[in-house]
Amino acid sequence: MHDLASRLHALPPSCGPVRLVGVDGHAGSGKSTFAGRLAVELGGAPVLHLDDIATHEQLFDWTGRLLAQVLEPLGRGETAYYTPYDWRTRRFGPPSALPPAPVLLVEGVGAGRRALRPYLAGLLWMELPCEASWARGRLRDGPEQSTFWAGWVRAERAHFRGDPSRPYADFLVRQSPLGYEVLPMPPASPGPDQACRCE
Repeated sequence: MHDLASRLHALPPSCGPVRLVGVDGHAGSGKSTFAGRLAVELGGAPVLHLDDIATHEQLFDWTGRLLAQVLEPLGRGETAYYTPYDWRTRRFGPPSALPPAPVLLVEGVGAGRRALRPYLAGLLWMELPCEASWARGRLRDGPEQSTFWAGWVRAERAHFRGDPSRPYADFLVRQSPLGYEVLPMPPASPGPDQACRCE
């Protein structure tokens, strides 16, 4: 993690003065936990969770809101203000400030999507197959979210089928009992999801 943090700090800014780094992978693959630990290693880098940008009605159709509320202000070197979505009340909350920082992590399914890649200094992919990721996510969320998960899986499959992130990742992240293994993305590397056709 220390070596990865050093590499990310050394990248050129990609969105105004900010080095924007995406953390992508299937739902349940461990993106949020990894991003939180990486943020600490980066000296307290801010983390934008795409769960705050997506909504029940727009699981993946949130690019315009992210551009307008976050990326365009940061690109001008200004503090961004975005309205986090509350998944319990199904409403947007009050604006939350996101000032420019040397490194800012954007984590969530779709963080490496086509429309965002021009703004990214780097992209990390959590290397866990879709079925294993979704099983972890379902276990985490409990049976009361089973209906949501059924719809989510269909939406995620469709998203990655049309706009895959893994082929464009700079690093693969594998979780192990001792922490994380971060590997440079091999060229033309086949993913572990071909059998379930996730991407």
